[in-house]
Amino acid sequence: MSALEGWEVHAIPYGDAMSVIVKNHYLHRKAPASYCFGLFDEWGSMVGVVTYGTPASPSLLKGIAGEDEKDHIVELTRLWIADITPKNAESFLIGRSLKLLPEDVNIVVSFAEIQAGHVGTVYQATNWIYTGLSDRHVEWSIEGEESNKHGRHMFDEFGGIEGAKKALGDRLVRGERPRKHRYLMLRGSRRRKKELLGKLRYEVQDYPKTISG
Repeated sequence: MSALEGWEVHAIPYGDAMSVIVKNHYLHRKAPASYCFGLFDEWGSMVGVVTYGTPASPSLLKGIAGEDEKDHIVELTRLWIADITPKNAESFLIGRSLKLLPEDVNIVVSFAEIQAGHVGTVYQATNWIYTGLSDRHVEWSIEGEESNKHGRHMFDEFGGIEGAKKALGDRLVRGERPRKHRYLMLRGSRRRKKELLGKLRYEVQDYPKTISG
């Protein structure tokens, strides 16, 4: 009998997903999400959450496969699995949730954070396409403060980055956003996947490896 016998993946409300993510995910912050799914064990307890939403970066949307495919892309924005779950629960959640996305979602992008020690093992195990490191981006922070907000939203109260520069002066620190491993999953018919593969603007590369695997 499979260790996941009787386990199921269902759509869940955004609020339910984010309450679990903020409490348990290592980033402890909300994420944009249009589609949220929970992993439920055989007793009906939710032991995992995965969310998908529109990527925050317009350049990423156009950069993956061109302007005409940008409306068919979502990003896997958060993934959390309880430590008590079997080893393949993460792959199970991702695989089942991908099947529940709308048919017109043909490209899913996800990132593995190098700074957090992630290489994307679950994406490699579920046959995602590896396309190298994310693009270089400037990242702004406020000296002496930690924020649980994404950089894109951190300075909303100042009316954007230019307003923050005027208000914060030298306290505003310019740096470089840590780069991440970028993975893609293509969805649809065999013909559609072949079409998308031909449109990809990122080079398909060998999976990155770590000593720990």
